[in-house]
Formats: sequence, structure tokens, C-alpha cells
Amino acid sequence: MIPRILFDADLDGFRDSVRRFLEQEAAPHHAQWEKDGQVSRELWEKAGALGFLCPMLPEEYGGVGADFRYSAVIMEEVSRAGLSGIGWTLHSDIVAPYILNYGSEEQKKHYLPQLATGEMIGAIAMTEPGAGSDLQGVKSNAIKQGDHYILNGSKTFITNGQMADLVIVVAKTEPKEGAKGTSLFLVESAWDGFEKGQNLNKVGMKAQDTSELFFQDVKIPETHLLGGREGQGFIQLMQELPAERLQVALTAVAAAEAAWGWTLDYVKDRKAFGKPVIAFQNTRFKMAEMKAEITAARVFTDRCLELHLDRKLDIPTAAMLKQLTTDLQCKVMDECVQLHGGYGYMWEYPIARAWADSRVQRIYAGTNEIMKEIVARSF
Repeated sequence: MIPRILFDADLDGFRDSVRRFLEQEAAPHHAQWEKDGQVSRELWEKAGALGFLCPMLPEEYGGVGADFRYSAVIMEEVSRAGLSGIGWTLHSDIVAPYILNYGSEEQKKHYLPQLATGEMIGAIAMTEPGAGSDLQGVKSNAIKQGDHYILNGSKTFITNGQMADLVIVVAKTEPKEGAKGTSLFLVESAWDGFEKGQNLNKVGMKAQDTSELFFQDVKIPETHLLGGREGQGFIQLMQELPAERLQVALTAVAAAEAAWGWTLDYVKDRKAFGKPVIAFQNTRFKMAEMKAEITAARVFTDRCLELHLDRKLDIPTAAMLKQLTTDLQCKVMDECVQLHGGYGYMWEYPIARAWADSRVQRIYAGTNEIMKEIVARSF
């Protein structure tokens, strides 16, 4: 394996701590969480106590002031262990940065420490029944009335939706076509008029709570507008999307690496026609091909991580990365299921769950078709 030069001994030690925590506190319970449709709040609180939530936040807001590599370690270890129900990445590395980067000092001091401890769980509500990758098509609206806004609309496919205490909601503050008039609001789930729909029954990621959200005349104080000015939402979303797509890529490559490792162990142990499956040339060649492609994807991903640390990761590069790594993830999962034979289709085998979990990666954070369009427009 090519050494990852961005990760030093301190980060290796941190990785070991995260891995042990997941082995002890998450892995034994994940099968039950898949039945429950969500993980326990206790896990969130334990993770917060150890600094595994929002590590990049400055100390004044409850974090430890770590750089994004520490977040990368956490998301890689969660993905590598096949613990798809744990929604820390969205909470720590999408929701918290929106507040940190665009929030008022009052908003940051009130919400960020609670996100860091796990006292509050965060979500972001972009997708609507009629607007997915096309965020310009959002219909939810927030109309100004005196010193507050009245929010109406609905959202769907919202990660952490059932457990969320705080949701960043994308809504129109002006009835304009396209991106204009889009704003972001900090909305607490306990407010009147905010209702959570059913926990959606998905093909994969069974332990991840994914919900419909409904807003009927929700009264939002004007101080909960993110950024302080209306109409800035689309710009804010576009500025944060490269980081989100890097996060998807990091989890995609880690999942592919894990699947390859499980499969290598399996084909060494499993026998067919009197010899280990690894003895067949087709198996060896498939494993070699996947190893080369995963290694190449890892190098590209780490380069993009380096660019992100230097604040140089641009939108087209992040789009290329997301499309390439998630396509590869799905390819690897499919090949590994095939090499497992019938057992690869059994839910008790981690490869089966990883295969089901992987498919959505090509859809969220912008579909891979949209990623290609973004890249094409950059020519």
C-alpha cells in the first residue's frame, strides 16, 4: 500500500482510538440499529465526550481546533467498518461548518457547543419531492412578517431527519426563478408546525434515519437566517459542496478498500473444485484489477484532501472526484459480491450490506450525471 504522506503518527494514533471506539461501542449494536432504523443517542453522546464530533471547531465553540484530516479519519473508519447508520459526517462536517462559516456570533455560541457534545443532532434539508440535484427548483418558502419568517414546505430523503434537533432548511425568501431568492435558516425540530414524517425504508443504509420533514407556518425568528442577509443561500450551498463531495469520496474509497480486504480473506479460505478460489486466474486478475483502481482512487482522493486543506479544491475537481470514486465503489462492491458467490448475497455477510449501502453514493451530494455536467461546463 502506498504510504499516505498527509497522515502522521498523531493521526495514526487518533485513527486507532476511533477504530477501537467503533469496535466496542458501535459494531456490536449495528444489527439492532438496522432493525430500529436509527442508531442510539447514547452513541452520539459518547462520541461527543471523546471529541469525535465536530473536531474541527475552535475550542471556543466546543471543538478541539483540529484540521480536516481528523474528520477524514473518522469518516474513513466509520465507512471501513460498514457502519452506515452513523450520521456523524453530515452533522460534523456539513451542518457545523455552515454555522461556523456563515453564522452570527450568537448562532455559533448557542449551537456549535451543543453539536460538539452530541446534545443536539444536526441535519440539512435541501431535497424536496420535486427538487433533488436541481436546488434551483426548491419550492419551500419563508415569508418575512415583522421580526420573523413564516416557513412552509416539505423536504424528503433527509439524513439524520428523525433524530435531528437542529435543521438547516433551504427555502425561498423571494418568489424568483432559479437560484435567486434562496436562503438558509436554522430551524429547531421542537418548534410548532415542524413535523417529521416516516423514517424511510431504504434499500441500504438501514440503520441511518432518513426522513420526510414538513413545515406548516413555522415561525422562525429573523435572527435564525444564516448569513444575516436574504438571498445568499445558493452561494453558501455552492461554496460548501466541494467539501461535501470530498467527504463522499473519502467514504467511497474506504468502503472499497474494506470490501477488497474482506473478499481477499474469503477467496483465500473458500474452496471450489478442491482448491482455494484465489488459485483461479480469474479471481487473481479481478483482485489485481480492483487493487490497482482502488489505489489510483486513493491517490487522487488524498490529493484532493490536500487541496481542501489548502482551500484550493475547486468545484469541477470535486465533481470529478465524487463521480469517479463512487462509480468505482459500486463496481468494486459488485465484483466482490460475485467473488463471494451465493454467500455474497446473504445479509449476514458484510459485503452484502456494503453492496446495498454503496448504491446511494452515486445519487446524493449531486447525482453522478450532474457531476459530469459540472465537469463538462468547465472545459
